[in-house]
Amino acid sequence: MTAVTVRCYADPVSPYAWLALRALERLDAAGAHVTLVPVLFAGLLNAHGNLGPAEVEAKRRYLFRDVMREAARRGLPFAGPPGHPFNPLTALRMCTAIDDAAGRRALLVAFTCAAWERGDNLMDEDTLVRLANGAGFDGAALLAAAGTTAVKAALTAATAQAAADGVFGVPTFRVDGDDDLFWGADRIDALLWRLRGNDVDRGLLDAFLARAPLAQRRR
Repeated sequence: MTAVTVRCYADPVSPYAWLALRALERLDAAGAHVTLVPVLFAGLLNAHGNLGPAEVEAKRRYLFRDVMREAARRGLPFAGPPGHPFNPLTALRMCTAIDDAAGRRALLVAFTCAAWERGDNLMDEDTLVRLANGAGFDGAALLAAAGTTAVKAALTAATAQAAADGVFGVPTFRVDGDDDLFWGADRIDALLWRLRGNDVDRGLLDAFLARAPLAQRRR
């Protein structure tokens, strides 16, 4: 497989983002260069007029049972954050403040795993500084940078651009130069299939999407 860059849009508020980040080595092993893009999941929901799964009680109960089942199947520890949903803005801004793609990936993975595997509170600034320090960064400097207008604007712009590109949830993977999106921690096999040069019949897809709906649900 020719080396390609794969963007992974993620927010530590999502347990499925956690499961996906724990499987990035599968993409690394396939020769993909994985770049993590911090985005605000709530911003994506607002852009597309959606509710988060944790905001629908039936989905919430299913989601955490499913996540715990998958974590157990993989042998991953599950603790979960102190409460959910939580506000990940400061954590996302600290990641956004890192210019180096490898560093940004390392910190986002560290934050996400700390929340879901150890139960750390990502809304606590002291915790964020401690985790950043433990990942090899200057946590206090990143926290200060997270409060700047430039970093706040960068995260807002990244989220808006992701929504404009069709991203509606996290985790979502996208191959640079392609319009294919792969949403969910369970789509890595499909992404690897695509990276091996496979694809759907684009003409058939366009023809199907052009068909008029035969019924519409009242809202």
